[in-house]
Parts: sequence; structure tokens; C-alpha cells
Amino acid sequence: MFQAIPDRFLVTPGQAADELPHFPTAERLAEASDWSNKKLKDELEDRVVSITELQRRLYADDRFALLLIFQALDAGGKDSTIRHILSGVNPAGCQVFAFKQPSKEELDHDFLWRTTKRLPERGRIGVFNRSYYEEVLVVRVHPQLLEYQKLPRIPDLDELWRERFESINDLERHLARNGTIIVKFWLNVSKTEQQKRFLDRLDEPSKHWKFSKSDVAERRHWDDYQAAYRELLAATSKPHAPWYAIPADNKRYMRWHVATIVEKTLESLELEYPTVSDQQRREHEEMRAEIEAS
Repeated sequence: MFQAIPDRFLVTPGQAADELPHFPTAERLAEASDWSNKKLKDELEDRVVSITELQRRLYADDRFALLLIFQALDAGGKDSTIRHILSGVNPAGCQVFAFKQPSKEELDHDFLWRTTKRLPERGRIGVFNRSYYEEVLVVRVHPQLLEYQKLPRIPDLDELWRERFESINDLERHLARNGTIIVKFWLNVSKTEQQKRFLDRLDEPSKHWKFSKSDVAERRHWDDYQAAYRELLAATSKPHAPWYAIPADNKRYMRWHVATIVEKTLESLELEYPTVSDQQRREHEEMRAEIEAS
């Protein structure tokens, strides 16, 4: 079974929420103190080229699927990160789904149904922009949303969150056993940087569409969301389905670091193009002869 790629932002499996470190939102670029934005851009481009080639091998190898899960508070940079790191990937080998407020049909199913039916098939990279983790984030911060979920019972809320963590862990363990590689990113933006990005959206007409009153309303619950994130990270970061808490205040650094983890994850699978048998080679030679003679 897949094992997490070591990284200083890996959320160590088995730690209790109150034992987790306070993950940084800004990185001092310890790899090289003189890294410029240009160097980060160049390094990202190198990772993108590598991911593109590895995705071809993933598709041809046809044994694994890669599921990338992105979670962040509003203005955390999920969309731009996904767009940048997968910019070179063949669309036929990649699928991206964004999960927003659940529909009436989705509320008539269990909380894992709408994401389970969007899981990537073997050979593909699947991306969840938000995911089933919303059920232990937004719903935890706003438990009144449970009224719409038609649950047969609503236990004590602490028990409910434990049950949902258990269901998520069971699903991810099952997927990992069957060849789906799960890598989860929390893009950890600071409250100060979120404020700046919100104001930038209000100042830039081309970004007005990205802003809504709900962004301001959710910002009022900042501390509640931080607490909810710490609980889910502690409960659901596993060796076969790790969480990485990526500093998100510097978007260039964030994209580069995410791309590096994706690249290393794919490299660890030792993907190979299929080999052909002696019989197939003979058939190929016969076909070559026919084509050349036609």
C-alpha cells in the first residue's frame, strides 16, 4: 500500500489535535534563502513538465489512480494551484470536480455519495476542489445544516464527528487497498493574507464575481474553522492518505511545493509503459510491412 512522501509539512499520523504543531502560513524559503519569484516560477515549470510525463505513464500503466484533495478557507488559492500544477496534463487523463452546496438529490444520499461517484478511474488523476471533508468543516461550524441532511438520528455532535471521521478513514483505506493513491492538501492561509486577497477582489473589477457576502460571514468564524481543521487533520492523516499543511500566503511557493509532492508521489509508484510480447512484436513487423507496401 502507498506510503506518504516525507515532507516537513506532512501532518504526522497518530498525533492528537492538541499535539499538532502550529503550521506556518508563510515559508521563509529554507531551501534557498535567495530564491526569487522567477526561480520559483522556473522550478514550478520543471515540476509541471515532470508531472505531465508521469501522468502519461500513469495512464499507460493503468494500475493506479491518483486522487488529489484540496481544502482551504476562502481565498486560499485552491483554483489557481490546481490550474498551475496540472497545466500540462492531457485533459483525457485528468478530471477536476468542485463541490459546493449539496443539491436536493445529494442530500437524499449519505454524505460520501456525491464524491464517491466522482472518484478517478485507474490511469487518471482526479482532483477534488473541496470534498467530503466539508462535512466535518462547514457542517461542524454550522451544525444547523444537519437539519437538511435527513439523518435517521442525530447523535451527540462530538459522537457524530467521530463517526464521520471513521467513515472517511474506512473509505480512504478501502480506496488505498485497491490502487487509489490519496494525497490531501490543506492550503493554510493566514487571516491577514485572506483579508488582503478579499480587498484585492473588491478593488479589481475582473474579480468581483469571485466575491460574495458569504465570504465575509464565514470569516467571522475563523477560530472555529481553525479548530475544525486541527481536529480533522489529526483524525484523518494516515500513512496511506496523508495530509500536507502547505503554507499558502506565498502563492508561488505554495504551488511549487504542492507540485513537488505530486511529482514525488507519482515517481514513488514506479510507473512503466506496458511491454509487448514476442508475438505482438512479430505482428507489428507484419503490419509495418503491409503499411510500407501499400
